[in-house]
Amino acid sequence: MTFWIIFIGTMALSAWAALRVKSIYHRYNQGIVRSGLTGGEAAHRLLARAGINDVEIVHEEGMLGDHYDPAHKRLVLSEANYFGSTPAALGVAAHECGHALQHAQAYAPLHWRMAAVNVTTFANQIVMWLPLIGMFTGQIEPLTGAVLMAGAWGIIMLFNLVTLPVEFDASRRAKAVLAETGFIAPGEEADGVKKVLDAAAWTYVAAFITSLAYFLWHLLPLMTGGRSRD
Repeated sequence: MTFWIIFIGTMALSAWAALRVKSIYHRYNQGIVRSGLTGGEAAHRLLARAGINDVEIVHEEGMLGDHYDPAHKRLVLSEANYFGSTPAALGVAAHECGHALQHAQAYAPLHWRMAAVNVTTFANQIVMWLPLIGMFTGQIEPLTGAVLMAGAWGIIMLFNLVTLPVEFDASRRAKAVLAETGFIAPGEEADGVKKVLDAAAWTYVAAFITSLAYFLWHLLPLMTGGRSRD
């Protein structure tokens, strides 16, 4: 029963966060900002303003696939945000520029997250496949499986925890620099940027809460001896 409560609760939280982002993004992905800049133009100017000249800015198809790739120093914007001149487009572009600035300034949480990518990918494979292997083969001892699942969820939880300051800091930088440069006008445009970025932040909060819930569900019985896993 506890598992189903966690499963349904975290799924509902994640779905709510994702739907909220799409709804608010759609609301502020309309019209043209007073500066007339597109997200791509804003990104180029913001990186140049920060003295960052070694980051490639590209656009790709798809919706909200925007990201900064520190391994290849590539800032990827969806076509809607690269070519769009809406508060949402400039907010997302400035947010990704915030990550590039973090990288250039050796922002510690970003480097912690980069260092943890490979082990977190492995942990995700464990939580995906270990229950199925144990169910269909019966070759994994219950205690061993419980320890592995707790450890894997712990890694995922810590990765999501480190992600929070990385994302919140990038959004803080985006709001500040857009206001300083005048790319976004005070009032409705600035409010739109804030709402889009704040909504996006909730997806990372939801991911952290989900991983924390599963980590505790696997860990606490091991600490208290409350579940044999037979």
